[in-house]
Amino acid sequence: MSTDGISRRSFLKTSAAAAAAASLTSAIPAAAEDEGAFEPLPKAVILNMLPSELPLAERFQLAAECGFDGIEAAPMDDLDAAAEQGELARDAGVPIHSIIYGGWGNPLSHQDESVQEAGVEELRTALRSAEAMGADAVLLVPAVVNANVRYVEAYERSQRRIREVLPLAEELGIVIAVENVWNNFLLSPIEFAQYVDEFENPWLRAYFDVGNIVAFGWPEDWIRTLGERIVKVHYKDFIRDGREWVNLTEGDVNWAEVRQAFEEVGYTDFVTAEVSGGDQEHLTDLADRMERINRGLV
Repeated sequence: MSTDGISRRSFLKTSAAAAAAASLTSAIPAAAEDEGAFEPLPKAVILNMLPSELPLAERFQLAAECGFDGIEAAPMDDLDAAAEQGELARDAGVPIHSIIYGGWGNPLSHQDESVQEAGVEELRTALRSAEAMGADAVLLVPAVVNANVRYVEAYERSQRRIREVLPLAEELGIVIAVENVWNNFLLSPIEFAQYVDEFENPWLRAYFDVGNIVAFGWPEDWIRTLGERIVKVHYKDFIRDGREWVNLTEGDVNWAEVRQAFEEVGYTDFVTAEVSGGDQEHLTDLADRMERINRGLV
């Protein structure tokens, strides 16, 4: 797919959606401000952000009590234990919606093919874990560019290795969602969109991290370019001056514009907080911040 094609479609889609949004905003009475401009998106928390001293079932119950709708978990080699974990989460009303595999340990882009192969097997384990837990996506860091791995090598190797795993993803019904991270790779929204499109496969999509973009771009721009390629979202916030991670709504993310962009592209799936964990008070405050973002109240 040409970058010109991406740009034309994004421009037309964004222009029409922006005009409609402007019309909608002008029609909302002041009395509706407490309800917000948007329907809320389901909110999730990462399992390791919950108090580790609590038994697993109680952690899931706490997440529900704090106002979360779902959980993001890590892969497990023991698929019976993974299935039990998924059942506990569902029983508490916070189903596991996604698995964070990552990909930093054994990058698919590594110069050593044995490392690539190990990464492939780990990704397969993550997909099987996702099925056992009842999740529908696995987060993947697709490649790492460094002094030993050229950009073009990372691009080719990662796509080749991901294609090896896509038949299993389709068989299990689990999306592989490649995420934008600080890995010196996929450094523009146009390239990210092209990378996804070149697979021509619905089981390879984009996992969009709002905070990871702030150091070198604007999240709302990436959202509007990636559009319907986005299947999962991480919420983080970041201050450019000083390069500091902060709590949601305390950094440089323009949350009002980000939420508008998600509305324009039709995103309705989970948004997962990826910040510091803590106790019930901290987690309840975090869920409230996410709710206000999701309703367009910040």
